[in-house]
Amino acid sequence: MTNTEEPSPPNRNNRTQHSTNGDAEPHDDDDDDIEDDDDDDDNDDVVQEPNRGIPQSTASKLREQRFKVETLSQRLSSELVPIRVHDVVINGNTKTKDWVIEAELKGIENATSMQELMQASQIAIARLQDLEIFDSCKVRLEAGPRELPNTANVIVDVVETDNKVSGECGVYTKPSTSSWTAEGTLKYKNLLGYGDLWDASLAYGANQATEVSVGVYAPRVTGLLTPIVARISMLSQDWQESSSYKEQLLGASLGLISTKHHDLAYTLGWRTLTDPSQMSSRSIRRQLGHGLVSSLKYTFKVDRRNSPIRPTKGYAFLSTTHVGGLTPDHRSLRFLRQEFDVRFAVPFGFYNTALNLGISAGAVFPWGHGFKTKPSPLPERFYLGGDFSPVCTLGGPTTLWGFKTRGLGPTEPRRQNRDGSNDDNVDSSGWDFIGGDLAVTAFADLSFDLPIRWLREHGIHGHIFAGSGNAAKLTQNEYRHFSPRKFLESFRMSVGCGVVIPTRLFRLEGNYFYVLRKDEHDRGKTGFRFSFSAPS
Repeated sequence: MTNTEEPSPPNRNNRTQHSTNGDAEPHDDDDDDIEDDDDDDDNDDVVQEPNRGIPQSTASKLREQRFKVETLSQRLSSELVPIRVHDVVINGNTKTKDWVIEAELKGIENATSMQELMQASQIAIARLQDLEIFDSCKVRLEAGPRELPNTANVIVDVVETDNKVSGECGVYTKPSTSSWTAEGTLKYKNLLGYGDLWDASLAYGANQATEVSVGVYAPRVTGLLTPIVARISMLSQDWQESSSYKEQLLGASLGLISTKHHDLAYTLGWRTLTDPSQMSSRSIRRQLGHGLVSSLKYTFKVDRRNSPIRPTKGYAFLSTTHVGGLTPDHRSLRFLRQEFDVRFAVPFGFYNTALNLGISAGAVFPWGHGFKTKPSPLPERFYLGGDFSPVCTLGGPTTLWGFKTRGLGPTEPRRQNRDGSNDDNVDSSGWDFIGGDLAVTAFADLSFDLPIRWLREHGIHGHIFAGSGNAAKLTQNEYRHFSPRKFLESFRMSVGCGVVIPTRLFRLEGNYFYVLRKDEHDRGKTGFRFSFSAPS
């Protein structure tokens, strides 16, 4: 009779059945013992490595694979498994250059154990996905040649994105101008096969700021250790309300060094300052016209905070050095600008309470022949004010709660009409904020969870804050009249409390400000206001 069931490995029960039939050949007890041992060995072989001559069921294959995975997992958790990478094979890249992908896989080739290889593979996948030119990235391992034991071949399978064009929009904060911008960007990916990203963007923000720019980012270029970042932009900004001038800048920037903590960029541009109202103060009138911007900017940044929106522990440090006037042209703006920013977040251990402390300082000076009597460039000075939260904006002394943008610091009276009145198109205060050559700000912010569960689950929390700051003029021999004591005594101060609603793009706040100290011409006001800030 033909057996239609799937064959199974031999066992004692089957042998016993055959033995009870009359068809089995006679045998003695010793032979039984030998056969028992053989059967046990066969059973072990079935569990560890199936007989290729006998087909396996699906359940049997799954049990075998599960056993192998568990065995490997136990070995990886208990000991280092030595291994060497024999070869790296890249599949799926039709346009992207091989060396672009290989540059992201350097850690894989140096792995000496299975644990290191798995960790390096995860890092490589993350780096490849950060290039934004692949829909999927997978790394798998295959056994190396038999004559080379403990080796493996790494197979990298990538799928290049079919949609080369993408777009995005967002809201960003510019600490250097104490303003926000809403930006829309259109990107084209991997045009040259270098992992390059080309983009065109349009930004509009406060003070009628408009910026149009095009740029390219190439993460890997043969012979260069750092990415290439180049951009051409045209910026137009209206400061008539606070400083009686408009600014236009047409230029290009080139990133020379761009790493996790270091950034070095060169900017070449043509700047124009105009006064349509013809009511500006004397200091601003002297700087109207054209100027050549040729500058080198170096930024060192370390941010160990656990969140840029609501940090509850960690610290951050920022140092920016900006040198202008790197061309022999007499119209080149020559200046030296230095900024420092330090932040600390101290957790209290209850209700997610944390105290954020920060202090920022900056100074700008002209350089060159007769620099003691020359003024610093107007747009490079420090202008304090604005309701942007200093908790998430890291970029030098700018923000001070309760004061408008460019709402405090050195001022000069505007020119009046012959009838003694000011133009209706400008601020009725009749004073221009001309910025400071030295600025210092400090703040303290205590954040805590609210008692309502729904608010805690969505990250909505409360905070109590205090801020202080001041700016002073040092150029044109004003440093002779500078007094540190008077500078500290004239610090502006404000306190307040509010509710913070964090989102993916920005931090929305509803705050009540109370201005404790302000100068006669400062634009600070006690009251309730809404504001939003984006991480810088």
